[in-house]
Amino acid sequence: MAATVRRQRPRKLACWVLMAVLLADLLALSDTLAVMSVDLGSESMKVAIVKPGVPMEIVLNKESRRKTPVTVTLKENERFFGDTAAGMAIKNPKATLRYFQHLLGKQADNPHVALYRARFPEHELSFDPQRQTVYFQISPQLQFSPEEVLGMILNYSRSLAEDFAEQPIKDAVITVPAFFNQAERRAVLQAARMAGLKVLQLINANTATALSYGVFRRKDINATAQNIMFYDMGSGSTVCTIVTYQTVKTKEAGMQPQLQIRGVGFDRTLGGLEMELRLREHLAGLFNEQRKGQRAKDVRENPRAMAKLLREANRLKTVLSANADHMAQIEGLMDDVDFKAKVTRAEFEELCADLFERVPGPVQQALQSAEMSLEIEPVILVGGATRVPKVQEVLLKAVGKEELGKNINADEAAAMGAVYQAAALSKAFKVKPFVVRDAVVYPILVEFTREVEDEPGVRSLKHNKRVLFSRMGPYPQRKVITFNRYSHDFNFHINYGDLGFLGPEDLRVFGSHNLTTVKLKGVGESFKKYPDYESKGIKAHFNLDESGVLSLDRVESVFETLVEDSPEEESTLTKLGNTISSLFGGSTTPDTKENGTDAVQEEEESPAEGTKDEPGEQAEFKEEAEAPVEDTSQTPPLEPKEDTPEGEKPPEKESGDKSEAQKSNEKGEAEPEGGPPAPEEEKKQKPARKQRMVEEIGVELVVLDLPDLPEDELARSVQKLEDLTFRDLEKQEREKAANSLEAFIFETQDKLYQPEYQEVSTEEQREEISGKLSAASTWLEDEGFGATTVMLKEKLAELRKLCQGLFFRVEERKKWPERLSALDNLLNHSSMFLKGARLIPEMDQIFTEVEMTTLEKVVNETWAWKNATMAEQSQLPAPKDIEAKMMALDREVQYLLNKAKFAKPRPRPRDKNGNRTEPPLNASASDQGEKITPPAGHTEDAKPISEPEKVETRSEPKDTEPLELGGPGVDSEQEQPTRQKRPLKNDEL
Repeated sequence: MAATVRRQRPRKLACWVLMAVLLADLLALSDTLAVMSVDLGSESMKVAIVKPGVPMEIVLNKESRRKTPVTVTLKENERFFGDTAAGMAIKNPKATLRYFQHLLGKQADNPHVALYRARFPEHELSFDPQRQTVYFQISPQLQFSPEEVLGMILNYSRSLAEDFAEQPIKDAVITVPAFFNQAERRAVLQAARMAGLKVLQLINANTATALSYGVFRRKDINATAQNIMFYDMGSGSTVCTIVTYQTVKTKEAGMQPQLQIRGVGFDRTLGGLEMELRLREHLAGLFNEQRKGQRAKDVRENPRAMAKLLREANRLKTVLSANADHMAQIEGLMDDVDFKAKVTRAEFEELCADLFERVPGPVQQALQSAEMSLEIEPVILVGGATRVPKVQEVLLKAVGKEELGKNINADEAAAMGAVYQAAALSKAFKVKPFVVRDAVVYPILVEFTREVEDEPGVRSLKHNKRVLFSRMGPYPQRKVITFNRYSHDFNFHINYGDLGFLGPEDLRVFGSHNLTTVKLKGVGESFKKYPDYESKGIKAHFNLDESGVLSLDRVESVFETLVEDSPEEESTLTKLGNTISSLFGGSTTPDTKENGTDAVQEEEESPAEGTKDEPGEQAEFKEEAEAPVEDTSQTPPLEPKEDTPEGEKPPEKESGDKSEAQKSNEKGEAEPEGGPPAPEEEKKQKPARKQRMVEEIGVELVVLDLPDLPEDELARSVQKLEDLTFRDLEKQEREKAANSLEAFIFETQDKLYQPEYQEVSTEEQREEISGKLSAASTWLEDEGFGATTVMLKEKLAELRKLCQGLFFRVEERKKWPERLSALDNLLNHSSMFLKGARLIPEMDQIFTEVEMTTLEKVVNETWAWKNATMAEQSQLPAPKDIEAKMMALDREVQYLLNKAKFAKPRPRPRDKNGNRTEPPLNASASDQGEKITPPAGHTEDAKPISEPEKVETRSEPKDTEPLELGGPGVDSEQEQPTRQKRPLKNDEL
């Protein structure tokens, strides 16, 4: 029996653990009932939210617009975002930052940094020697890195979403261009961390667009593959994507739609911004020609004038998309000189002729990466720059189609797809499954060097390369590489693979081809620790997560040996682990043993999925280092033994023993616990079992492409942004207080001349209030600029206290008719209740004479006060004590009602026959002692003969329960004329 109790304890403990986990999840869900997405474009961003009752809605900004400029103006004491900051670009171009995403993850010698300086010479970019990057130097006191500026934008987008959702939001999905490499993606994640956002996923903008397209056309997707091309030309870049839609069978939900990215092509600098810059340069030349003989300065040297020209070029590009020509007009462009010039669409197309020649480039790249010809159905246009007619004309010729698809919201598709993914990843929502298989744009490989023996006694170094994630392979996925010929500490390198598909200019912009150097420590010690075990290699576990960011999860040294089973009793920890596994749907079978104890071996034997050159890659791994690859597009099942630290290896061994015991249980060979042991012959016949030991290896990572911010630097950046946010909130609070004070002054001064306020105040009172208001208005104009928030609130509180009596009298006068009517009703019902209480027979009376006298006194006093007040109403303002009178009267009535509610009927005396004496049914207060004699042939229980119909009183509703004042003998169907109708309860008055 004791053994049975011990077996139950782990299960009970596991149940408590499971309940605690579920409770923690529920508590976490209470704070994250809304999620958001940010479609972060070069010029503008779109924010979308999902919350209970609001499915997939685009957030409106403070100007009620659906898209917000990605612009921030930074001054010494204030910040501006969105449309306000875009307007400030004309007045203060140096402090207004835009298109800064082009600097993310770039070192100072990157060609994009030089291009940014050429496009926006008003910005001062300083060099950061620690990270070899650049930052914005706005003033000697103000300097911000591109990650910090992006963090401000993300924090502002969250504030817009929270205002729209009316609740806090922490979880977000952020879109990034498909061509972002590892350094650029890590920079976006760092910016989100500075903003305090929990990033559920960095989703590629083209994938989000394809997801939005598929979600709204779910019914059109079937088992037949459909290839669709999305051509996205935005402000800063162009991306072409080939997507395959079809239904696939999933383990969890059966047949579900799936999108798979088949091919991607891009141009980092082809977009609407470059067209606007060409137009700006053209307009600047026209303005200089108009002032050629006036010895004027070049307009290009004036940052404000160039900002005006860029804004006009943006407007001109939009207008020329629908018109053949348009007049460019800028008032006071420079030195108070107006500018006016006519620009035709032909001139615009001539200026951008080389740009239009680059339009087919991404299409060809996408087809090559997908290894497809033009086997695509529609070509869908996405992005604002695709509205340029020449772009559509050139693209139509490149794809050889009759028309281009425009049946998608070109501006909001990515935001809607990203917010759908956010809802799918969040625990607070349940959405219809839609399988997303994104593709790796840049291949990643592992390089290592080891000694080989070419001839007896002659050793040399051999450099090896193993493709870790191939180009256009699906992700997220995990892979394991095994190094079998190392018994001491060694290093290996993680680099990008073949980037020959990029042009020379793109390769220079791409940056470093080397990602990380991994230094392993503790390999030799692990071999010394298990000298009698056979080494199964050094296994490195890699993870390319949903955001496309590569990480090295762990490195392990695995050993294996053959051991015989021992009849050891299971430990409590092992039982607890097995119980938890069974709660999550697992079972302890021979398969379970292989998945638990032999988990790493399963990873070695699993073939690579989704890669195009699987056989060659797998064979290459086996040939050189016997390094198998695990490639799964979904998260692998829970394998606790694989993540078990070194100190928890004995439970792992016991788990294997338990599996063997259960295996023998299935065959009927094992005896119940406490029974006789197995014979010696059976023990000898059992085969030896493989025991696996895993030793954790120390890892030192040396980042080579772009170092991440150190933790102390990141903490300082977070604090800097928090201080700026707190300063902005203080400024908003002060402006709100100043506006409230000013509005109160003007409104109250206007009210003093209204009749309803003059009726309840004297001339002296109004003059006093008016004088105080005028003084406060003068103080606000003279000294209010330097006043603090506390001073403004105190001044407002002082004025409100001064006018409180006046406002109260006005409100009382407005409510006087309504309250007077309520008092009349209360008095009438109270009087009726008092009369009814006095008519109760003495035998059934539940109220004392003192109680009824007290109620009668209160009723009479209230009647007298009301009559006196009505007589004086014309001379005095509305009285303040009507509420007190009503409360006093209501209190007395309520007391008697509660007493009647809980009163019990008195016991009645018995007659000579032992029957209780009942008062007559229709007895009144004057004839309570009379007895009605029933006619002959009728029993005592027969109803008395009803009297002739008297004057009819108002009947009660059928569903209203009458007040039983007369006790159980009162008949509710017949009443004497003297019987009053029941008094209403207090809540019915």
